[in-house]
Amino acid sequence: MTSTARRNRRFRLALAGFVAGALLVTGCTMPAFAPRTEDSSAAVTGAGPTWRACPEVAQDLVGRGAPGMRYECARIAVPRNWGTGTGATAGPGSGETFEIALLRVRSSKQRDRIGSLVINPGGPGGSGVDTAVYLSFGPSFGGLPTAVTDRFDIVGFDPRGVSRSSPVKCISDADLDASFGYDPDPRSQQSFDAYQALNRRIGRGCGDRYGDQLPLYGTEQAARDMDAVRAAVGDDKLTYLGYSYGTLLGATYAQLYPQRVRALVLDGAVDPRQQLVAGSESQARGFERAFDNFDRWCAANAGRCPLAPDARGAVTSAIDKAKVSPVRGADGREATSGWVFYAVISSLYTESGWEELARAIDRLDEGDPTDVFKLADSYAGRGEDGHYSNLFDANLAVNCADETEKPSVDQIRRLQSEWRQKYPLFGPALAVGMFGCVEWPGGRDPYPTGRADGAPPIVVVGTTGDPATPYEQTARLADMLGVGRVLTWEGEGHTAYPQTSCITEAVDAYLISLTVPREGLRCPAR
Repeated sequence: MTSTARRNRRFRLALAGFVAGALLVTGCTMPAFAPRTEDSSAAVTGAGPTWRACPEVAQDLVGRGAPGMRYECARIAVPRNWGTGTGATAGPGSGETFEIALLRVRSSKQRDRIGSLVINPGGPGGSGVDTAVYLSFGPSFGGLPTAVTDRFDIVGFDPRGVSRSSPVKCISDADLDASFGYDPDPRSQQSFDAYQALNRRIGRGCGDRYGDQLPLYGTEQAARDMDAVRAAVGDDKLTYLGYSYGTLLGATYAQLYPQRVRALVLDGAVDPRQQLVAGSESQARGFERAFDNFDRWCAANAGRCPLAPDARGAVTSAIDKAKVSPVRGADGREATSGWVFYAVISSLYTESGWEELARAIDRLDEGDPTDVFKLADSYAGRGEDGHYSNLFDANLAVNCADETEKPSVDQIRRLQSEWRQKYPLFGPALAVGMFGCVEWPGGRDPYPTGRADGAPPIVVVGTTGDPATPYEQTARLADMLGVGRVLTWEGEGHTAYPQTSCITEAVDAYLISLTVPREGLRCPAR
């Protein structure tokens, strides 16, 4: 792989949402709830943000800023509880607040400014601040087209509980290592019970630390924060680009504030009405389909894939071997079956990751787990020092605040067996992954799942080979909103914009001129 391809993959991984982790590690649900209509922006505390130059953010993330781009940071305070019916005690009049971190990127070539394009990369748990930096580097790095950055400020925000915004942190590095490294298909009753106990310990620790504040990290609360962001940047109406879980956040905003929507692009659609079990099975199906595509690519590209002609067999064998005899790295770390599995997950987010996966599994067979750990750690948010970001702490807190469904232990055990037959590589992990929210303490605060009556047309983008948010969810989200217009990319990987000229031109025209893509537009893979 060329240095440019590696660099682009790094940026695409930063943009790829973490919905897969939401299910594989914690569980996620899409319950129904009636929309609420009270005005949130009026409750924002303070007179408005004070922006300061912050080039150090780009320097820390990438090693430099993008040419011609200026980076500015600000913070706003929002009520901890917007009064959405949660069981938490802090209401909008209590004076208790969360801080929301913002980063604004402005091009020196900006002309005829339209407003701000607000970004969310998904997760939940992904940093919009980081994503705005990555997107600022332009098309050659997988970032935004100059047609967009010439007309908009790019504004990233870290949702409540995420990264720089009053972060949730309650899972130890040791427990995260144990969770990611665990057998993805614990067959014996002892191993199954131990995995449940690990999730129970994680849930208890977070409950002990945050108590009745846990429901406050849900999606509806964050969507109301997003209206505060809109007000803080001075836009009468919101222009928004949401990836993966960010589509759920954007859809929730559209239901709450349909009259304040200018343009929403929802890329990598989540079906909000999908309950936990159905959502988990949908992802098992999506990842299995994406892995089949990788397997066929390998067979057709033996010169680039050392696992050919049977990549599925090679990967399955590597996971099975790691269960009984994990390869130990130079630092003593063992590439258990869980780490090999998450290397596979990581690689399926982008088609460019397929060759990396093939090389990593081949080198693992030769006794070198270095590339397996690189892939898995990039997914898990694990640094070289063994410390984790708060990505998965926030992921649990948000998903489980949203969740209402709690399958029984017996149901999880039964689905583990059934899905092993239907989705042999990914089904069992998706089944036992539901333990995360089953063992999560605290109340729930489900988000609305209805129409966005009064909103303008909303563009919903789907990728036919998407493993994390399978394509079938695209039309469901568009139909639920009532104003959705589906835009299809017949490609691989998670999310589509701005990867091809067809997708890019359609989305750019919508963001800039409010030109809605024609009904049924399908863009080819290349």
